[in-house]
Amino acid sequence: MEQQLEYLVDKVVAELQKKLSERARNGSAKASAKASEAFAGSESPVHVVEEERGANVPNPKWQEGMQELLDSTPARIGVWRTGVRPLTRTMLQLRRDHAAAVDAVYGEVQQSLLDEFSLFTVETQYDNTENYLKRPDMGRILNEEGVRLLLERCQKKPQVQIVVSDGLSASAVDANLRDVLPALLDSLTSYGLSCGTPFFVKGGRVASMDHIGELLQPEVLVLLIGERPGLVTAHSMSAYMCYRPRKGMVESERTVISNIHRQGTSPIEAGAHIGTILSKMLEQKASGVKLVL
Repeated sequence: MEQQLEYLVDKVVAELQKKLSERARNGSAKASAKASEAFAGSESPVHVVEEERGANVPNPKWQEGMQELLDSTPARIGVWRTGVRPLTRTMLQLRRDHAAAVDAVYGEVQQSLLDEFSLFTVETQYDNTENYLKRPDMGRILNEEGVRLLLERCQKKPQVQIVVSDGLSASAVDANLRDVLPALLDSLTSYGLSCGTPFFVKGGRVASMDHIGELLQPEVLVLLIGERPGLVTAHSMSAYMCYRPRKGMVESERTVISNIHRQGTSPIEAGAHIGTILSKMLEQKASGVKLVL
């Protein structure tokens, strides 16, 4: 989807450039010159996608320092401007990324993906997305049907319990689960650890792992959950881990790996590393600030 949006942005820019050229040929040279400033530094659609960040800034005073700054962060810096506003391409990219973030929050995880890993679904008391955003507390407790399903279908007191949740980004689950989960399962096998019955929580918050811990009583639990999307990426996942999760736990008792996506922490590497951390939790009987990594 993101590649398709990139393509559409490039098509729009190319079409605008074409119209500007036509105006220039018809004698509107002055108007065309002003409008073409909006596309300073732009090339053909294919090349624009691959251009280096910072290429829009004409003749920077310190090229090396600027590139070093750009290489250190994915934030939108050095994008340049036309008059008092950003370049048209920058504005289109901003609107594209904002739309992707909204879709991540309001979207749903593909059922085919859950079926692929045999993950059955339980829900929290969130009721609907609007309520989920306004009442985080309702995403921390499973509803009655969810409790019943867990008690019926899940192994009790497993060594490791894996839980997947959409959280604030269904897109994160769609983008990363196929890499993270198999790598995690392989890592657990290499450490000789057994896994309970994985499942999916719809409308879940991080603290839903506490309620699940009370019901299933695992030794350790890992929650793979979609992070709050931003304008850099809407596909970021986090892995929250806890030793013997229970109600009333504080955040310092959780261990987390964040920014799991293809431009951040590699999903495959993250899955393998999660298994290592869980093994250390079992060895030390601790998590969060008490865990020595």
